Amino acid sequence: MKQFLKPSTQLSPLPAVIITACDKEGNSNLMTAAWTGIVNSTPPLCYVSIRPERFTYHMVKETMQFAINLTTTAIARATDLVGVIGGLKEDKWAKSGLTPTKASIVSCPLVEESPISLECVVREIMPLGSHDMFLAEIVAVAVNEEIINKETGRWELDSTSLLSYSHGEYFSQGDYLGHFGFSVKKKKD
Repeated sequence: MKQFLKPSTQLSPLPAVIITACDKEGNSNLMTAAWTGIVNSTPPLCYVSIRPERFTYHMVKETMQFAINLTTTAIARATDLVGVIGGLKEDKWAKSGLTPTKASIVSCPLVEESPISLECVVREIMPLGSHDMFLAEIVAVAVNEEIINKETGRWELDSTSLLSYSHGEYFSQGDYLGHFGFSVKKKKD
């Protein structure tokens, strides 16, 4: 039997990511976000929804750029920390121990400890209510070499312990269950 509840934001789990941004002077900040995802393949488009009162919001709006940095269990504490302290009053880089590293296209830094970072250029800002959604094109992807299989070229994400967020709690990525299409793959005789 199901219970029917009032409408709410109960889609879970979501990726727990760190958004990096900077202003035109090069001052940077980072924030934790879970309201992010992919919206299109060609061109590669993603989004992040940010409250206008957040310090990072104004940086993204000013430069129209940001990066999405995937997080892992190894940086779970830092991921949470940059989501609960304010960047206007504190240096989140110093406080979290995370390392800024140069991006290839966008002006904001990437998080060195992140296994995968998406460099994004904003195409449109959509006010939605409590948050504004930044629709962006992914213009570059940075991947740590140690997760790329040298023989196949495939990313071995199972070695990263990616972090997810669900109803106020963090979780590690689960076990491998199959690949896209495994349910219809014909068995070999």
